[in-house]
Amino acid sequence: MLPRRVELASILCAPVPDRRARQKSKYTLDRGIPGAFEGETVTRRRFMVVGANTAGAIAAASFTLPALGLGLGPIFKGKPARWETVGTVDQFNKFNYVPVVLTLEPNIGEAGKTTVYVRKFNPAIDTDRYDRGAKFVAISDRCAHLGCPVRWVDAAERFICPCHGGVYDLLGRPVGGPPVRPLDRFYTRVIGDQVQLGPRFSVDKELRRFSPRDPGEPLDGVGQYLYPSRPGAQKL
Repeated sequence: MLPRRVELASILCAPVPDRRARQKSKYTLDRGIPGAFEGETVTRRRFMVVGANTAGAIAAASFTLPALGLGLGPIFKGKPARWETVGTVDQFNKFNYVPVVLTLEPNIGEAGKTTVYVRKFNPAIDTDRYDRGAKFVAISDRCAHLGCPVRWVDAAERFICPCHGGVYDLLGRPVGGPPVRPLDRFYTRVIGDQVQLGPRFSVDKELRRFSPRDPGEPLDGVGQYLYPSRPGAQKL
């Protein structure tokens, strides 16, 4: 029984060869690759495959990278705020809106202009905490339903959209028709005696401010998450 025990012990104690220690030769001839030549490390077939794949990757990148840059560029490029003078302080009052023309996109003529209804801040009307500190209120004439132009009717104290029957109250909140949110607004400031309008922003039914949204996009509840602002829009 002794020799068998010695044989078993020698098997158990024998060193185990490390497979990772075996390194393949870098030469194709030593690895037995068909068509290999002495001294070469890459076969011609392998070289052609790698070269073709590299050329294909470069061709694909030449198409995809410009498209990605065009789509993602506005996300990382901040749009500077633009302010425009629309009149003097004496031109506006606390009880009625005055229509003014504001240029949204310069250098494209009348297509880049819009009408904005402006009045002075009235503490008896503007009781919402989000408007505190503002000296003027500027409301867009674009309906929050489909973007049709609305009109301020002084006798009814309503903004009315003649296209689809949208009706808004004195503060621009919807009170009838299909609009999904209040009318958009513009930032205001006073420089000397000049009233200036700045970037546009959207509001929900509580008049909380959000980055500008497109018409038909609600902001109440989960709407503010389902309909984010455009990448190139002015962020709050």
